[in-house]
Amino acid sequence: MRQSSIEYAAPDPGAPSVAPAPGAVRLLDVFVAGPGGGNPVALVGDASQLTDEAMQAVARSHGCESAFVLPPTVPGADWRLRFFLPQHEMEMCGHATVGTLWALRQWGRWTRDRARLQTPSGLIDAYWDEAAQRAWISQPGVAVEPVPPAMAARIARILRLPAGYPLPDIVNASTSRVKTLVRLPDAVAVDALGPDFDAMEELCSALGSTGLYPYAIVGDGGAGRPVLAARQFPKSAGYPEDAATGVAAAALWGYLASHGPIPIGRPDAPVTCVVRQGEAMGRPSAIAVRARFDDQGKVAGCWIGGEVAWAPRG
Repeated sequence: MRQSSIEYAAPDPGAPSVAPAPGAVRLLDVFVAGPGGGNPVALVGDASQLTDEAMQAVARSHGCESAFVLPPTVPGADWRLRFFLPQHEMEMCGHATVGTLWALRQWGRWTRDRARLQTPSGLIDAYWDEAAQRAWISQPGVAVEPVPPAMAARIARILRLPAGYPLPDIVNASTSRVKTLVRLPDAVAVDALGPDFDAMEELCSALGSTGLYPYAIVGDGGAGRPVLAARQFPKSAGYPEDAATGVAAAALWGYLASHGPIPIGRPDAPVTCVVRQGEAMGRPSAIAVRARFDDQGKVAGCWIGGEVAWAPRG
């Protein structure tokens, strides 16, 4: 019998490395880059008996993105994932997918090098990096649309950029979900933002976007690895800012890689870009992004990955 009660919202008290009981919640931090860092995920490793209402209740009670593992319904997939925000279901969540795969590895449920996941946004490929002890997940090639000058001026007002500030380079970019990329001169400008959060949902609806993603190119993180600083202000997530946003980082990487500011490397030596996020929130996070090459050596989207840890509270 499928459950609709909120009883499944309580974290499982067992040891995190032990596979949880059906319906039980485990809490993770994903893309961790320092103490208190990463983006939280409430994960149900076996959601086969949960109703839609129960899944929504888990996300609402924990106040963060939540992931639910289900049996696949299409050939070739190993698992099916669903994702809920406190406000609604969404088609893809990068950090929840990375965190779910890491947890499945810890529980001994994922033992091969590769996996394929069924998500509402389509099939996602993944591989396990044994040396780094992390999962990498695929994102498709980026689609980019310009933002008209009048809308760019509206974005600048809602971000509360100083009067007379030159209009930044702004585009809509998407791999799995549309994000509005807003280029700023440096990390100081990114961290100083104090948006009008009350206007965010209406603005993003007008843009056809799921969130603003202001960013800056910070520099070289060593070995030719570009470092970017970013923040995400979501359209209607139930909270004003996101500590680490995998699909936004993928869209940003795709846009910059296709327009030249960052190197991508070669199939035998891909360059890893690091997107720093969450620092203004006190939750330092780092999303690693690198090119995904096809059999002909052409770029076919990207891989995203990062550090994952069991949340102290879960």
